[in-house]
Amino acid sequence: MTLSCAEYPRVHKLKESRWLELSGAKEGAGRMQHYSGFGLLKHSLSHHENWQRAWRNPTPKKKYDVIVIGGGGHGLATAYYLAKEFGVTNVAVIEKGYLGGGNTARNTTIVRSNYLWDEAAHLYEHAMKLWEGLSQELNYNVMFSQRGVLNLGHTLQDMRDIQRRVNANRLNGIDGEVLDAKQVQELVPHMDCSANTRYPVMGASWQPRAGVARHDAVAWGYARGADAHGVDLIQQTAVVDLIIEDGACVGVKTDRYGEIRADRVGAVVAGNSSVVAAMGGFELPLESHPLQALVSEPIKPVLDTVVMSNHVHGYVSQSDKGDLVIGAGIDSYNGYGQRGSFPTIEHTLQAIVELFPIFSRVRMNRQWGGIVDTCPDACPILSETPVKNLFFNCGWGTGGFKATPGSGHVFAASLAKGEMHPLAKPFSMFRFHNGALVDEHGAAGVAH
Repeated sequence: MTLSCAEYPRVHKLKESRWLELSGAKEGAGRMQHYSGFGLLKHSLSHHENWQRAWRNPTPKKKYDVIVIGGGGHGLATAYYLAKEFGVTNVAVIEKGYLGGGNTARNTTIVRSNYLWDEAAHLYEHAMKLWEGLSQELNYNVMFSQRGVLNLGHTLQDMRDIQRRVNANRLNGIDGEVLDAKQVQELVPHMDCSANTRYPVMGASWQPRAGVARHDAVAWGYARGADAHGVDLIQQTAVVDLIIEDGACVGVKTDRYGEIRADRVGAVVAGNSSVVAAMGGFELPLESHPLQALVSEPIKPVLDTVVMSNHVHGYVSQSDKGDLVIGAGIDSYNGYGQRGSFPTIEHTLQAIVELFPIFSRVRMNRQWGGIVDTCPDACPILSETPVKNLFFNCGWGTGGFKATPGSGHVFAASLAKGEMHPLAKPFSMFRFHNGALVDEHGAAGVAH
């Protein structure tokens, strides 16, 4: 059956009404169906055709208490915690594409908190503690697997840095161990830890609580939870400008719905942060670069932890499906394209084969890229801006996914109260004016 353009809204409304009828929800309300094994069995009797929609697709209001620009993991987590923890439910998330379609869907899913400096370690450990109960919190399986992360050392200086970082982690209550080459070999039997390699493995830091999670599930879980608390998730709508009156941000202009007003606006747009900042009339100390990753064909289980090497310059884990998930550093040039250069992929695979000669004949399946926003000190920006009521959450570089719950929680607290949360204060954009940098290049895992 062919529908005319005029008929599409009517059909969509009928589908929406059918969903409301099946779910027992009321339009505009956030009644969330509880997922369980019993529910799975119950819905199997109706061929899984009557599941409640995960979230609504509402028409935006003219005015909100808070607008969050960007519907990735950090933006959705911000909206969720605003509504659930801080009681701010009149919130809109505005996403120019589809939810979770940016860097959240394009990263290599590593989660850890073993950063060197107190400020960064406290923020990432806050996120780690939220990760550990996130599936139960969201009633959505984010597949968080605490399989541990190894950061390899290949020189005496690497090992000194590892010892220093593990000691600093322990002082901050973060788990960590220093392993020698023999212990690393016992943990990862298929890695070449012999003395004959170009960059022999001398040891590693080991964080047992670290691991990986399913990136899509994190975005979907937060979106579903935010919707259930009344947050409006506005997809396929680009913010084309900020509305600034008397030095304060009072809303946004969109390509589909025109002006949407708000008391406060939070920008969580990763590699496009500089573009949104320019709408506000100021600059951010950021560079946007492509960051590539790739996966192999599925193979039998050979790697049950995450292996990272800053020296050889690559990292690898194995997903539940069996494919090897591989990544490294950013492409050196600036750009907003979600793709990268072939030499970076070639260099990354050289590094992985250096560590794991057994992988040399594994076929690569697909490659992709994202846009990462990097700060000079390899730490994020969680900050007020020169424009009143405009806040930014950006600059996570290659380490954004691991911080998703903590970033969202801290940024939500800041937006709710109109001032930065204590964990966020060290990451003000104004630290680049006063020199109070938090240099985490050594703990970033791979070079920015």
